[in-house]
Amino acid sequence: MSKALVTLQSRLLAAVEGKKDRGATMVEYGLIVALIAVVVAVAAATLGSNIAALFNSLGSDL
Repeated sequence: MSKALVTLQSRLLAAVEGKKDRGATMVEYGLIVALIAVVVAVAAATLGSNIAALFNSLGSDL
């Protein structure tokens, strides 16, 4: 009987620990996505002004 209880306890603990890991993983993915979004926004703002200047220069040359 005690072996069955130990087995049940270990399975319950493994299930609870597994859910904690999945929750932390989702938070980590969310942080990574947020960081990528910030990098893309900064790059778009920087490149956007550079590309606009290039097109303005080409337009005035034509």
